[in-house]
Amino acid sequence: MAAKDGATAFMMDFALGGFSGAVAKTLTAPIERIKLVVQTQDANPKIRSGEVPRYKGIVDCGTRIYKEQGMKRFWDGNFTNCIRYFPTQAFNLAFKDTFKKMFPKYNPKTQFAQFFGANLVSGGLAAAGSLCIVYPLDYARPRLASDVGSGKKTFTGLGDCMKKTAAGPGG
Repeated sequence: MAAKDGATAFMMDFALGGFSGAVAKTLTAPIERIKLVVQTQDANPKIRSGEVPRYKGIVDCGTRIYKEQGMKRFWDGNFTNCIRYFPTQAFNLAFKDTFKKMFPKYNPKTQFAQFFGANLVSGGLAAAGSLCIVYPLDYARPRLASDVGSGKKTFTGLGDCMKKTAAGPGG
């Protein structure tokens, strides 16, 4: 019965952690969008061609996104960011436990250096493993969020972004 309680607790923690992370990411999405647009403006073809003027800073960017694109566009890329959160956390937890089993159990009070090293290595390997799996979402998120201009968007969504990116250079 204890194993079932442990699995239930894990699933509850996972679900609540994922939900709270998605809420936090949704609340901060406008700030993230403005940051990404300002950071990536030099690579944006619409800005490079002069079709869309450069952003002078974060206030100018936020004001122009609102005026030119509407309030909804502050959340461009947020869905991708939220769905990226769940598998990242799941794989980090699953992989860390898997990698941690490869090391002997160290006592943190008497063998702190070994305990710390094993945790550091297993955590790093877990993060690297999960990044290999969720990298396409990490790649798509800034491309979706930095799509600017009052006209037609470059990508209609996550699937379209991945399809166009796989089809050729720059989407």
